[in-house]
This record gives sequence, structure tokens and C-alpha cells, in this order.
Amino acid sequence: MSKEQMFNFDEGAKKGRVTLVGAGPGAVDLLTIRGQRVLQQAEVVVYDDLANAELLEICPASAKRIYVGKRAGVHCMLQAQISEILVEEARLGKRVVRLKGGDPLVFARGGEEMETLAKAGIDFDIVPGVTSAIAAGASTGIPLTHRDHASSVVFVTGHECAGKSARPNQVDWAALAQTGATLCIYMGVRRLADISETLQDGGLAGTTPVAIVADATLEEQTVHVTTLAEAPIFSESLLSRPSLIIVGEVVRWAELHDTMISMQAAGV
Repeated sequence: MSKEQMFNFDEGAKKGRVTLVGAGPGAVDLLTIRGQRVLQQAEVVVYDDLANAELLEICPASAKRIYVGKRAGVHCMLQAQISEILVEEARLGKRVVRLKGGDPLVFARGGEEMETLAKAGIDFDIVPGVTSAIAAGASTGIPLTHRDHASSVVFVTGHECAGKSARPNQVDWAALAQTGATLCIYMGVRRLADISETLQDGGLAGTTPVAIVADATLEEQTVHVTTLAEAPIFSESLLSRPSLIIVGEVVRWAELHDTMISMQAAGV
């Protein structure tokens, strides 16, 4: 299959096809051009909370819209049910878009949907999106890597699924504390006190800079710059907002970014 065939919805229209589209971190204009094109051709759109609802306006008026809202602690539908919807709609010969916040393969359960589609014999492809860690760094002026301070960056979930404690791929926070990497923690606000304590027990200083970015790239974005020891005090106020936690020395650049923004606003 050529690249043109892979990303042209029309090629798979007769027998149905599913495209997992990354909606980006929030701001509508951070959707990719390819993502926009796929939405314009969609006959069915399956979307959730973390995809900006304004993106639905890109779809044809005739497109069927199926809400499957998912946010930490609040699921209107199980993942297995969502995957089954994708299969059922594709089997009807529809061009189906699964619109997911951020990137569909970064803590978005896109892998599980791909597995279900493959087992069902449904053609699918992926349109990547800007994941929230990248967006949070860019919108706050925090470089996730820096030649002098961070040679690596780790994307890690702060929300382990039930029963995962017995698995070998459970997050080892104590080990992460020793890497010197910038840590980008997804879905970690609810467990921030435990994460902070475990990282400190692993050797990461309580004075390590931390930024908590809520609603990255949107007008309502807020940024709390603090330390690893003090970060948990912000948890309760952010439980209802999608937030990305950045841990590492690179967070110090957020203050430089704020200074530059203030100077520009003042016309300096």
C-alpha cells in the first residue's frame, strides 16, 4: 500500500476504514493538516472529552457524531465498548474517525483500539497529534531537553490501571528519580502526593523544580511553578482539569519565559 493510499480515506470507503486522529493538546489550530483533511471526509466521528469540541465543526454536517466521553475517574463508556463501536461502524462501510486528545498512541489507549481493529480485520491508520507534554513545554517556555541540564525526557503515566501492580511494566518511580531525565507525568494530579514522596525517597531532591500545566494551549491555561516537595498542595484544585506535570531542572526556564512575555506586553 502506498503512502497516498494509506492516508486517503476514499481508498477504504467501500469496505469501511478507521483512522485514529490525534486532536492535539487543546487549541484547535494545533490539529495537523492531515488530521483536518481526514475529518473533512469523515462519515462517523467517535470523540471524547479531551478532543476540542470545536473540531467537530470541520466534519461534514451529515457526519454521525458519537460521544464516548472519557476523563480520569469519569467514563461514560468502557474501552471495550468504544472499540466495538469502531468495528461496527467500519463494517457498515463507513469512513470512521476516532478523534482522541493529544496523540492517539501516547496514553490514549490507541494501541488497544488498533488491536481490536486488527483482530476484526478492519483497515486502519494513524494520524499523529501534538501530545500534551510537548504542548505544555512549548506553551510555558520549558525546554524538555537541554544540552547542559537534561539529555533525556521520560513520558510516564501517573495513573496506573487496576491490577497493574503485579506486572513487570509498573512504573518504578524510585528508578526514575536516578535518571536525571526530565519527567513528564500524565494523569498524575490525583496521585501527586504519592509520586512526590516516592521520587524523593528515590533520591530526587525536594527542591527539584516542578511545573503543573493545566489546560495547556487553551485560553484558560494555568501554570503552577513550584518544587517537588510543595507540588502536592495544588492537587485538589486541579482534579477536574487535564494537567501535565513537568519535573526537572529545565522547569527553571518557565520564569525566563514569563519575564519575556511581561516585557513584550510592556513594550520593552
